[in-house]
Amino acid sequence: MHKTIENLNYIQNQINSKILNLNIINYKPKIIAISKTFKIDKILPLINHGHTDFGENKVQEAIEKWKETKKNNRKIKLHMVGKLQTNKVKFALQIFDFIHSLDSLKLAKKISEEQKKYSNKPKLFIQINIGNEIQKSGLDKNKLKDFYNECLNLDLNIIGTMCLPPINKESEIFFSEMNKINSDLKLNELSMGMSEDYLDAIEYSSTYLRIGSKIFGPRT
Repeated sequence: MHKTIENLNYIQNQINSKILNLNIINYKPKIIAISKTFKIDKILPLINHGHTDFGENKVQEAIEKWKETKKNNRKIKLHMVGKLQTNKVKFALQIFDFIHSLDSLKLAKKISEEQKKYSNKPKLFIQINIGNEIQKSGLDKNKLKDFYNECLNLDLNIIGTMCLPPINKESEIFFSEMNKINSDLKLNELSMGMSEDYLDAIEYSSTYLRIGSKIFGPRT
């Protein structure tokens, strides 16, 4: 068995045990295997194993890696997890099924404009700067409600919210706040939890776990 498959199985077993301990019914978060910077030959064992959700953070890299692979495997869902520039939106919509980094009205308007050219609207997460960090992208949580309504007026398919908690603080504080924010907006999907804190994210109902190094190993 390929190492990446062993890693994925281990993670899935950990998740199942956590859910069992929490006694949560009808809850099965999806694992997004964050494949950015890894070449397709490293990813193929997971595809052949039947894993369907993968994450990239650069549009050009995603197109080069995934265009043919997605044509040959219609079940694959590709997630944009990095910052999306407005000038890359028309290309992003040709390859990504989900965008986790909607963080401005300018970007929202561009996606709205471009999605009219395609039969499928991308599923979108609003990225929230939950730790109010100057160096990070994301919407100010105090502006979220108005922004969400603007997105609905633009006919965007908002399915949830996303966050990247501060790395030097306890993630659970921010996961708890995100859970409440998501519930207040009555959104079903929540994108949070990475290689180091995905089990904590489960306690706060994350539905998409973005796991890279724990599956693929360290990046060089």
